Amino acid sequence: MHHDERAERPGSHGEHQIQREVGTVDRADRFYGEQVLDRLNSRMTEFVARQEMFFLATADGQGECDSTFRAGPPGFLQVIDAATLAYPEYRGNGVMASLGNIRENPHVGILMIDFSQDRIGLHVNGRARLVTDEDMRRKYPGLPVDPVPGRRPQMWVEVEVEEAYIHCSKHIPRLVKAPLRQSVDEAHGAAGDAGQAWGTDDVRRKGGDYFGAAARRHGLAPR
Repeated sequence: MHHDERAERPGSHGEHQIQREVGTVDRADRFYGEQVLDRLNSRMTEFVARQEMFFLATADGQGECDSTFRAGPPGFLQVIDAATLAYPEYRGNGVMASLGNIRENPHVGILMIDFSQDRIGLHVNGRARLVTDEDMRRKYPGLPVDPVPGRRPQMWVEVEVEEAYIHCSKHIPRLVKAPLRQSVDEAHGAAGDAGQAWGTDDVRRKGGDYFGAAARRHGLAPR
């Protein structure tokens, strides 16, 4: 009978092997035992509720990875309950890379970092599924209405929490919020204003061809 070490210890076979190779099994076991939870506790719930951004890792059915960034007003990443998170997906570049990966492989990793107040991070790993806005609101009628008039999510991502644990503050820089720039950056084709351009389809407000990829494709010199 195959013995699955993951039933006894969190983490992958690969990380367990490397722990043995470099002699950190005891340290890892202390971390697993003290810090890794299978649901959010009250302090984690409060932390999630005030975040304005997170990083999302996904992989397709072949294990090809993708990472992305999501942002919104505090609370846009909804804590449904201690074992469930959800966030809305809006119109983007049309590629649907993260959602496509989730369709093939439900495992996701979410990383939230507080750069300005407590300089601490929270990892949440789990299984995600795609839910229409209508079905999500039928299932959770208390979901808040989008603060941007007339905007509705294309769909929601509902995440079943499997692991939640701290990201230590040791190498997290302290960042301070600053006003968005007011003028168009002619060199890079990007622009900003006094507020976030939530949901905009304006190419320049989304960053334009900042890295010059489109210009090179069309045989033009990047500006």
